[in-house]
Order: sequence, then C-alpha cells, then structure tokens
Amino acid sequence: MDKYGLIGYPLGHSFSRDFFNEKFRNEGIDAEYVNFEIPDISRFPEILTENPDLRGLNVTIPYKEKIISYMDTLSEEARQIGAVNVIRVSERKGQTYLKGFNSDVIGFTRSIEPLLEPKHKKALILGTGGASKAIRYGLEQLGLEYRLVSRTPREGVWSYNQLTPETMQEYTVIVNCTPVGMYPHPDACPPLPYEAIGHDHLLYDLVYNPEETLFLRKGRGQGAITKNGLEMLLLQAYAGWEFWHSED
Repeated sequence: MDKYGLIGYPLGHSFSRDFFNEKFRNEGIDAEYVNFEIPDISRFPEILTENPDLRGLNVTIPYKEKIISYMDTLSEEARQIGAVNVIRVSERKGQTYLKGFNSDVIGFTRSIEPLLEPKHKKALILGTGGASKAIRYGLEQLGLEYRLVSRTPREGVWSYNQLTPETMQEYTVIVNCTPVGMYPHPDACPPLPYEAIGHDHLLYDLVYNPEETLFLRKGRGQGAITKNGLEMLLLQAYAGWEFWHSED
C-alpha cells in the first residue's frame, strides 16, 4: 500500500489527512495518508527510513523553508519562492530521491484571481513566513504590487502602526498569512486600522478554521469583499496530487 503524509508541528488543525483518505476511499485507491507530527525538522530522515512505502508528503508550518535542505532538487516555483509544501518521494539508482514543489501559489492565485478588479493594484501581505513567500510570488504573477507587514518591522517590512488611513486607501488587497485568528484562538485578529477599510477592499485570509475569522468579519462589517483559505487549500491539494504523480 502506498503511503502519503503531512509533516508539521502541531497538526491538530490539519485538513489534509481527512481530505486524502476520503479521496482514496471514494476512488478505490490503495493508499493511506498519515500525519507526521515532529517537534524538530531533524526527525525528517527518520520518517523516510521508517516508511519505505512513502510516495509523497505535504509540508506545513513551521517547516516549509527548513525542509529545503533535505531536497535533492526543487521545481522552478519552489526555488524562486524559497518554500516547499509538496515533496515527491521516488527512487533513483536504489536511493530515495526527493523533489520539492510549491502548490500554495497555484491554490492562492486560482482562488483570488476571480475576485480581483482593476481597482485592486496594491496589496498588503500580513506575515513574513513560508506561506507569505508563496503569496508574494502569486501576487507578482497577478501583476499586483505588495508590501510586507509584521509585528517586527525591519528594512522593507512595515509595522502595523505604520498603516495610516491613506496607506489603507492605496493598498486595497489585504492577505493574512499569519495564524492569528486560527482556532483555538478565534477572538484574535491582526491589529489593522479596520475603520479605514471600505467597499474597495478585498480581504483574504489563509486561515480556514474558523470559517470566518475576526479579521474577515471586521472587514465584511466595513463593506469589504472577504474570502477564507479553504478553496486555496483544496486547489493546492489537487495540485499536490498531480505533482506526486507527474513525470519531469
């Protein structure tokens, strides 16, 4: 039986295991999908050794960047983004061969593109981690300028208290790439000047549990278009399956 799985820590919020195991049952695929909750990336080689039937892996927080050093090769998108969330496990000359991909960018661009209008020219990306790297790449593909926002500002990264009403009027797409507001802390939200958000804004949250985060609820209350990350998750899962079974 082929085996697939998810690497991350913690994995209590994971969607992938249920999604793929249901897919295997529905389509009569002789495979299973399991969670590999590892507290340190140094445990990754053990997973490969202990699971010789592995054919593919997904990677989530906090290892999308740290996993790269274990790859034999990267897809062009993963190399440019600097983050991997899909690994194809194969064999070459009797040795395990790992190729890293990034399906987040596919899921994101296909999910947000139908909502974009000509007035949406600039975006704020909340967060600077591995997920935000795919969002940056995706926004560039869609022709949008962006600025990064973080609680810890540095060169090229704004702090939240730098977001003036004028800034908010200029940057009408806001993408939350942080876990703020995710279950089990649904009462939290990024510290934005929400009163400066209006009907011209599009708020997109990579979080999908809860279905409507406080970030999205506050935006909707100001008249903004809002969308959570569930469709992105589904689209990137489909893309990941294709990566596992594609030929270079």
